[in-house]
Amino acid sequence: NRADYGRTLAHELAVDMSITQSLRTATSALLAVAAVLLTASSAMAQSDGSDRADKLDKALRHRARELSGRTRVIVQFLGDRDVRLHGKRAEAGRRLGRSGQVAEVDNVELSRIAADPRVEGVYLDRPIFATMERTGLSTGASLARQQMNVTGKGVGVAVIDSGITNWHDDLTRGNSRIAHFKDFTNVTSVWSNGAYDDYGHGTHVAGIIAGSGYDSSGKHKGIAPGAKLVGLKVMDGLGRGYMSDVIAAIDYAISVKGTYNIRVINLSVAAGVFESYWLDPLTLAAKRAVDAGIVVVA
Repeated sequence: NRADYGRTLAHELAVDMSITQSLRTATSALLAVAAVLLTASSAMAQSDGSDRADKLDKALRHRARELSGRTRVIVQFLGDRDVRLHGKRAEAGRRLGRSGQVAEVDNVELSRIAADPRVEGVYLDRPIFATMERTGLSTGASLARQQMNVTGKGVGVAVIDSGITNWHDDLTRGNSRIAHFKDFTNVTSVWSNGAYDDYGHGTHVAGIIAGSGYDSSGKHKGIAPGAKLVGLKVMDGLGRGYMSDVIAAIDYAISVKGTYNIRVINLSVAAGVFESYWLDPLTLAAKRAVDAGIVVVA
């Protein structure tokens, strides 16, 4: 009868629901186990080498897969630097700050270097090149000099570039604008006032900053003709250089800030960008200058 049929149908539905619930519970348990296994596998993979890859910048991750070739790098140590870490065929370069070291190493050594627990990061020592797209006319400097009598007198400007020539009239006639010069393209160089520029770009920039306008009877003066220039040479006669030399020049400018009242660093050079500015050694060097009270113009 209908009552019996209804009871039978209700019983079957209850059984089906119980089975469905059991299947759902079992499926959830299996998914949870799978998630744990995947997490463990991921952690093992990371401990096996992905943390090592994270210490290499994007360009070096590709080079680390190469079985031949050499690369110039900046190795940032967590503590004291150790040049022995770079490998038997490595060539050590300049030191950077308290824990940075420049070196030329075999590409096959990159992963090993990054895996060392003493290493914070390994970065490509990127080539730099000259830039300068704006001139004093677009800044309103002439108007500022005329109306506010602002000339930059007493202010030191560090020009990190290809050098500054020691014979240009606008920079040397009368009261020389060049207060100090140091060559970073030559590791053995000591400071001197024997400024030179075998590429020309730095002299061009120096004229825009502090040229007296001597050769144009004052018509083409620099932005701050009363400023003193600290020439820090980081590019060679072909306009080429390395990021590590720029970093060394920035740190040097910070160290002599008080001596030459360096208030500005002009950085009309550029390099490729491969990581966040929180990690990039060049941007971190610029931040050190800013923290020291120096305006960085790039």
